[in-house]
Amino acid sequence: MKRRVALWQVGQAALASLLVEGCGFKLRGSQDFAFSSLAIEPSPGGPLAIELRRSFGAAVKVLASGAPLTQAQVVLDILHERREKTVVAVNSSGQVREFQLRIRLKFRVRTPPGQELMADAEIVQQRDISFSESAVLAKEAEEALLYRDMQTDIVRQLHRRLATVQL
Repeated sequence: MKRRVALWQVGQAALASLLVEGCGFKLRGSQDFAFSSLAIEPSPGGPLAIELRRSFGAAVKVLASGAPLTQAQVVLDILHERREKTVVAVNSSGQVREFQLRIRLKFRVRTPPGQELMADAEIVQQRDISFSESAVLAKEAEEALLYRDMQTDIVRQLHRRLATVQL
């Protein structure tokens, strides 16, 4: 009986994988870039920029800050990186109950001589977070996790956009 149930479950899993494969679903793999070297200007030291520098791995050589731009095939200009925290809701006594966290990254992509490959663009991520005065430390930790999650999302979106750049 147990063997029959196990075979049934294997059969269901196989059928499900065939259905998913048939609809065109494909796991997102690594990005293929039309360039092999990248400079990030100005060389910001924020957490987003640090994660961005590390995220390319062996696929793209990210030039060290201060290296001549002529060594790069593509230059990513970080125009601004901004973290925002705004009050969304308060209770009847005026105490904050909910915040909205936001990260904005404005950037442009060009060649070292200045030819624009991608016009000024902005990626925005936002999350809502409830607030409780009785759990301030826990909410601070949650806020840090949400910022890190948004940052990772922005880096992934930026990778997808950079993968569309053609030299």
